[in-house]
Amino acid sequence: MKIGIIGAGFVGRILGTKAMEVGHQVMISNSRGPHTLFSLSSGIGCEVGTVDEAIAFGKIVIIAIPLLAYKTLPASAFAGKIAIDAVNYYPERDGRIEALDNATTTTSEMLAAHLPAARVVKAFNAVRMIDLDEKSRPKGATDRVALPLAGDDQDAKALVAELYEEFGFDSIDVGPLSAGWRFERDRPAYCTLLGRADLDTALRETVR
Repeated sequence: MKIGIIGAGFVGRILGTKAMEVGHQVMISNSRGPHTLFSLSSGIGCEVGTVDEAIAFGKIVIIAIPLLAYKTLPASAFAGKIAIDAVNYYPERDGRIEALDNATTTTSEMLAAHLPAARVVKAFNAVRMIDLDEKSRPKGATDRVALPLAGDDQDAKALVAELYEEFGFDSIDVGPLSAGWRFERDRPAYCTLLGRADLDTALRETVR
């Protein structure tokens, strides 16, 4: 499968590397242009391109940029695409966003409003990138970690769950995109290493 990644920082690089390790084709992009990604291309073997090229390339497009930059994404280019929202809200970096501070929306709902024709799935935001390597386990392992996801499109969520499986993790479908708050930053399920049963409990008991 072809996966486009917007964001060439630590998150984008690690997700791109893991995707290629399990057999996917990857193109990574950033806002500065592919000429700034030469060392990345030669280092991990991915393709590089502009943001528009990465979106066109991928059946799935992973968004791994600071939240404050989400409005720079070209909305029309995402029509029909599965967009993985791996973004988190950090007020010290993104500035205060009242709608998030007062819990009237979520990061994913903000992104989906900007990309109305995309099939947005909240995923890969609640795991440290270092743990994608260290905690990967084969299916059935007693110490296998589970990761949450949320979205309104069942087929899109199923495809993202397959990525979790390929990366060596169980998945828990938390429900619609509006439920993504359950594993946003500072929630009990955020960047914790729990098995399926314990993660399910943590998600269900989380209070907004």
